[in-house]
Amino acid sequence: MTERTLRVDTVIPVYNEEKALPGSIQQLDAFLSAECRHDWRIIIADNASVDGTPEVGRALALQYPRVRYERLERKGRGLALRTAWLASDADILSYMDVDLSTNLSAYIPLIESIAGGGFQVAIGSRLRRGARVRRQWKREIISRGYNLLIKLLFPTRRFSDAQCGFKAISRVAARKLIPIVENNHWFFDSELLLRAEQHGYGIFEVPVDWVEDLDTRVKIASTAWEDVKGLLRVRFTPKEGRTVG
Repeated sequence: MTERTLRVDTVIPVYNEEKALPGSIQQLDAFLSAECRHDWRIIIADNASVDGTPEVGRALALQYPRVRYERLERKGRGLALRTAWLASDADILSYMDVDLSTNLSAYIPLIESIAGGGFQVAIGSRLRRGARVRRQWKREIISRGYNLLIKLLFPTRRFSDAQCGFKAISRVAARKLIPIVENNHWFFDSELLLRAEQHGYGIFEVPVDWVEDLDTRVKIASTAWEDVKGLLRVRFTPKEGRTVG
């Protein structure tokens, strides 16, 4: 990309996060104000929260000039990302989890790999050399087992960590890939990366410092089953997938 002013959108998908949201937005806004050289914006993508998240999100959008609140009436983390990214006019689209489990120091390298590094897709990785991770042993085993399963089903796969909630993509790549990503929930990330590699996109990886959020909304058993079904579907369908409206 050229040296013209680029716009970067950082999407925070949320579901029932009224307590975590204010502190996360304050921290992220301060970080981007100090560190990001591009024109940036934070988008709170609320996917059908039933607590006080809508009121908190709207208040934050009034408090911070570069924060927007968007409401979806259907649940789905992947749906929130799909909707926010496809509606965006930013050059670079990114997202991170509301708990900020991934240290923000990795964000600028993530964005710059697309802004000037020649990549179209970039991810944070907890499994690359240099990453530092603190989480319960069960989550560690599940994560490594899942990424091993991906490697077995997709032997040419090169990315190391499909599930880290810390990713970026160019608008051009997003417009091509998102319509063929079918999943609207937790498998969205994995499917996006697999389709990206199938279409010849190199994926830049940033080793991250990551601390597990013990208040996570992820339901491990149902999410794992969704992931397995998704991997099998992607493995045995054409790379063009089935276009999702």
